[in-house]
Amino acid sequence: MVKLLGRGEYVLTRSHEEEAGHFGLSVRDYVHSTAPNRRFPDLITHRLLKAALATNRSLYSDEELEQLALHCTKQEDAADKVERQMRQSVAALLLSSQVGERFEAIVTGAASKGTWVRILDPPAEGRLIQGAKGLDVGDRLRVRLASTDVERGFIDFERSRR
Repeated sequence: MVKLLGRGEYVLTRSHEEEAGHFGLSVRDYVHSTAPNRRFPDLITHRLLKAALATNRSLYSDEELEQLALHCTKQEDAADKVERQMRQSVAALLLSSQVGERFEAIVTGAASKGTWVRILDPPAEGRLIQGAKGLDVGDRLRVRLASTDVERGFIDFERSRR
């Protein structure tokens, strides 16, 4: 479900602008922060809160905050991409000795660019390269592991009739 919602992003909302808030929590006035030694966006949030409590003015201009928000979103997207690649490569390595075996799966993505399935045991996701016609997100099916490519993190499945 989270995958279908799409990615989040950092944005500046001025006090006179309508705020979208947090979709998942269904709240308007929202800020998220964790330990400032972990993430740069959290450090910015802590700095802003500290300045607001002490002086009631921002440390950054609106333009600087917009640029920082864009930078943080891009950096988080890049980090997520590396993490996804590593997870996919590890899953491909784990499954590389099981090519030809069959698994229970669920469709996690169905679009013109391809259909994706997740097997449950072991948990891994891959592309359905054959037998995707008529499938939609949430459909359950049986698949056969067709191939893996550890370096690229590719896992390919075919629909299994038995």
